[in-house]
Order: sequence, then structure tokens, then C-alpha cells
Amino acid sequence: MKPTIPVRPYAVRAGGYDPSCGDRSHDRCSAGAPGRPRQRARARGTAALLAAIAALAPASGLGAGATAEHRALLQRWPDTLQRRLPGGLVLWQWLALPGLVLAAWGAGWLLSRLSRRLLSRLTRRTTMQWDDAIVARLGGPLTLAWTLIVLHLALPWLELAPPAQGLAHRITRAGLFVDFFWVLARALDVAAEVVASSRWAQEHPASRSLVPLGARLGKLAVLSVAVVALVSAVGYPVGSLLAGLGIGGLAVALAGQKTIENLFGAFSIGADQPFRQGDVVRIDDVVGTVEAIGLRSTRIRSLDRTLISIPNGKLAEMRLESFSARDRLRLACTLGLVHGTTAAQLRQVLAGLEAALCEHPKLWPEGVVVRLKELGESALCVEVMAYFATVDFAEFQLIRQELLLRFLEIVQEAGSALAFPTRTVHLVQPRA
Repeated sequence: MKPTIPVRPYAVRAGGYDPSCGDRSHDRCSAGAPGRPRQRARARGTAALLAAIAALAPASGLGAGATAEHRALLQRWPDTLQRRLPGGLVLWQWLALPGLVLAAWGAGWLLSRLSRRLLSRLTRRTTMQWDDAIVARLGGPLTLAWTLIVLHLALPWLELAPPAQGLAHRITRAGLFVDFFWVLARALDVAAEVVASSRWAQEHPASRSLVPLGARLGKLAVLSVAVVALVSAVGYPVGSLLAGLGIGGLAVALAGQKTIENLFGAFSIGADQPFRQGDVVRIDDVVGTVEAIGLRSTRIRSLDRTLISIPNGKLAEMRLESFSARDRLRLACTLGLVHGTTAAQLRQVLAGLEAALCEHPKLWPEGVVVRLKELGESALCVEVMAYFATVDFAEFQLIRQELLLRFLEIVQEAGSALAFPTRTVHLVQPRA
């Protein structure tokens, strides 16, 4: 059987209780004084409250002797600390509450480090990597959870009144809900990283860019459920809240058509995959690297290092050109030779240009074009086009530079020269 504490008639005194007063004729004693019904009711309520605390003390881990010593210590405190303040708490409880919260946080931080160390030892025994990533991200949630547990176990020492104690329990329960959904959000981050680095993502690069978008949507869903659960935990009716959110959601949908359009534009970009994060693209007159594909807009870093944001709704309707999707790069130029070039010199130049291209190790074997294009007004135009097996633009620039210098040498070796736009005007002087 649980130990009980006999309840003596407690006197009411300036927000506190005096257990040493047993004289009914004393002006502070009201438990048995006739003609004072308010004081008698207050004394009965005090006795019932102390009896409830005595019944709850063993359940919270406090023995009867410890609880009695605790109360005896409280009764010896000055009357100033026993003064009742708003909120149903006395002054010493208000003063002790912040210190108790800080002490619980310190204990929670220490227990969190110990828990993570223990969990790390367990996860190191497995061959999987995702459990180590989850444990590495559980620092904040574990600290909050242990803080709430320690605070819940330490609250009986404050001997709060039933309303304040109920409020404290609701806050603790709401904090546990927040901690649970915090862990879910961290787990979504880990899941996104695992999926992005998996073999499936490597084999399907077009679908890999959907992973960050799915993680953001998952976090948004977790946040929505967390708000509803938190409101329910603090005691508010959820049914009426959901009904109000339904009507409000309709109004928001009508008012936020552009936002919804951008959201569906993000889904369209993710499903169609015209480009991925990190690609070099040209969108109308904008050329740059895709830095992020968000729910509302896509951010592009231009060649001038400026950041350009384009709404996804408009982006789905614009002309898109992805340079990163190329499997090879093309060299295309036109050489203009002077009109004084003979046919033999021109054939020598054409053969030399084609040989220079074919000798290059990076040449793509198909699509080599070296042809006399036209007899222009100021030059003999030779068209040169070839593909090279590289997607690195910096490497392609070096290849192009090397070949253009070789083209100049071939033209000079043939005894010809590059022409520049000129026009010869013959003036005929009329006879006298």
C-alpha cells in the first residue's frame, strides 16, 4: 500500500499555510472558527489539495518522508516568498520555475550526449550508413526530449496547484509532439540524402532532381500535421479548426493563383526534366548555371555572377536550351581566303585543314566538313565544321585554340592569306 500523509488543519496566512497553528481562537486560524465560511472552505480546499499532492508524490518518485520534509522546509520560509501572485502560483514557485527549466535543459543536454554516444556505438555495428546519419542529426531532438522528461519528473517538487499543474502537463505534451515531428523532419533529410546517393539515383539522373523537391513537400506535410497535432495537444477543438482551414484554403487558393501556378510549374519541371540543378542553360536571353529549383522559382547564376530568379509558372512556357545535355561539342568557323588564291593553293588548304582535324585525338569521327562554301565579294569562303568528344567547355576552348592556330599555319604554308573585307573601285576617266 502507498504511504499516506495525515493532513492536519492548515491555517490560511497571506497566500501560505501555517501547520503549527492549532489554536482556534487565533485570528489566523480559520479551520474551526465559527462564522467564517469562506475561510473554512479555503481550509478544506487546502486540505484536499495537500492530500492530492501526497497521493501523487509516490507516483512521481518522492517518498512520504521526503515530501513531508519538503513541506516542512517550505513552511519555514518567510511570508514574502509565500505571497500569492497571478497564475495561481506563489512567489517562490515563480522564482524557482526558471531555475528548474534551466536545470532541466542542462540535464537534458548531458543526457542527450550520453544517449547519442550509446546510439553511435550501436549503429557502428551495422553495415548501413543511414542510421549513423540519423543519430548524427538527433542532437537537438534528444536534448528537447530529455529536457521535457526531466522537467516532468521535477515538477512535483514545486507543488503546483491543479490548474497550473494541468497547464504544465499540456505544455510538456505539446513539446513532445514538437520533438516527434522534429525527428520526422530530420529523418526526411536523411532519406533524401540516401536516395540521392543511391544506385537508383545514379542510374536515373533525370529523376534525381525530384528528390530535393519531394523532401521539401514532405517537410511541408509534416509541418501541417504538426500544427494540427499541437493545437489538439493544448486543448483546442481540431474539427472546427479543420473546417475553418477548408474554407480559408478555398479563399487562399482563389487569391494565390500565381503561387499555385508556380507550384505546378515546379512539378512540371521536375517531371519533364528540361534541365537539372547544376546545368548550364539559356532561357530566352539569359545564360547561366541553374543553382536551385524551388517550389516558387528557379534561380540561375548568370555569367556575370548575378542571381536571376524566374517564376516556375513562366519558366514552363519559355524557350529552354540546356548546354549540359550535349554529348559532344562542335567547332564551326569560316575561313576567308584572298581572291588571289589559285585553285591549286585552295586544294592544298582544304586538304591540310581536313588532315589537321583528323589527326586530333578528340575528333568525333562523324560530321567532319571542310568545303569551299562560296565565292564572296571580298574572299573565298571555306566552311569548317567538326565535333569533338568532350563535354568540358574549358577543354574544348583549348582544342579550338590549338586548331585555329594550325589553320593559320596551313594557309601560310600554301602561299595564301586570310582576306579582310575590301572593295576595289575602278575609276574610268572619260575621253575629252
